[in-house]
Amino acid sequence: MTTPARIPFPVVDEVSRHCLQEEEPETVHIEVHLPGRLDRSRLRKAFLEALNRHPRILMREAPGGWYRLRYEWELTAEPDVEVVSFPRPGRDALRDARTRALEQAPALSLSPPIRLEVVEGAGPAEGSEASDTVGLHRPPQGRGELRDQPSPARTRDSTVLFLTINHTALDGPACLRILATAAEIYGGRDNSPAAPPTRPQEPPAPPEGTHSNWARPARVAPGTPEHTPGNGLLVTELPLPHRPKGSPYTVNDQLMVATALTIAHWNREHGQSPRPLRITMPVDDRPRDMTMPIGNGTRLVEVPFSPGELRQAPKDMPDLLRRTARRTRALKSLSRPQLGHGAGLLTAPVTPVAWRAALTRGLRRAAAPWTSTTLLSNIGRIPYPLDFGEEAGRARAVWFSAPARMPRGLTVTTASTAGRLHLALRWSRSLLGHGDGAHLRDLFEHYLHTTEVAP
Repeated sequence: MTTPARIPFPVVDEVSRHCLQEEEPETVHIEVHLPGRLDRSRLRKAFLEALNRHPRILMREAPGGWYRLRYEWELTAEPDVEVVSFPRPGRDALRDARTRALEQAPALSLSPPIRLEVVEGAGPAEGSEASDTVGLHRPPQGRGELRDQPSPARTRDSTVLFLTINHTALDGPACLRILATAAEIYGGRDNSPAAPPTRPQEPPAPPEGTHSNWARPARVAPGTPEHTPGNGLLVTELPLPHRPKGSPYTVNDQLMVATALTIAHWNREHGQSPRPLRITMPVDDRPRDMTMPIGNGTRLVEVPFSPGELRQAPKDMPDLLRRTARRTRALKSLSRPQLGHGAGLLTAPVTPVAWRAALTRGLRRAAAPWTSTTLLSNIGRIPYPLDFGEEAGRARAVWFSAPARMPRGLTVTTASTAGRLHLALRWSRSLLGHGDGAHLRDLFEHYLHTTEVAP
């Protein structure tokens, strides 16, 4: 019998493994809306073949004692579980699939640590219904028609794919690559990634210091928490913000500014004194083709904003956008480990993992006041067509959401498909309630519109 190959946990995986909590699972959810139906047997075969073409995803945590020096991934020749499932269709099927994506992480002990749920026939009535914990928004009574009509993918003949990922093992872009491979196998059509947009190359300036990194950043002010464990989620569809041709900033910079202004406004409403904001931004330098490394491949940088520049924003938006663009370009150009140099020392295999886990959790609690205010993960334009062939069609909408554990308690995730912006707000229910999420969505939409200024 052949012994399975083993791979030591990378730094990101180990830190995440140390800090797991059952009440707030570390899941990433990807939601893909297709206009047509998929053949069940054919999809299962295509997805299994996609896993085999990216064998790094076929892994499970290897068993071991507390005294071992490191965690290891054990590579498997085939899945330990049936990865693709088809929940019973019904009025609440879409809502229930979102809830499972937040509350039930795929097990690390079974290969692969992902699952794909296929929700068939999610109609407009279901897709536009808001629930207490998850759902697409609808305006409060008295506000008239939906500002964002249900996606054209949500018809009675449509299909919604829910890919739920254990974030200790993998990230969203890597699993989107797997799904693109499955789409190509299923539909027989080219799903190669589009070329990234070309932008004029400018020498990066040194990062601007708006405040000391030792200063405690603002926290998202508590709203009306639900006092139940777990995350809440709200997804919505917005127009892509207008950006004048030749602008020195990108849509990502507009999203960054809108996020900062949204949280500053929210905190003012809740009586918090102005404090500097720091927004964590994942940066992914991996290729998007079949050579893309599968795993947790993003590095994290923190984009700072001072209270003064946010106060001046309505009057001086072009300047704030330009400064934000310089700031993000400089941070992206820095060469640094994914979680910084300290994480590498913390995960050095010189003591048993159980000891390092206790130390990591203690340091995380101690560092909580200095954790960034929130996380903005902008996937950008979905690089793959996600075309499943003539009957199922091409993706009309794609949403992602990232974990929202305290002390941040709120994450903002965006992607664009077919010229539309797909926004997901995810929050810890110990900090915010669904009504708070709807209000934050409205603030975000307002401030994103204010970034549409002339150069």
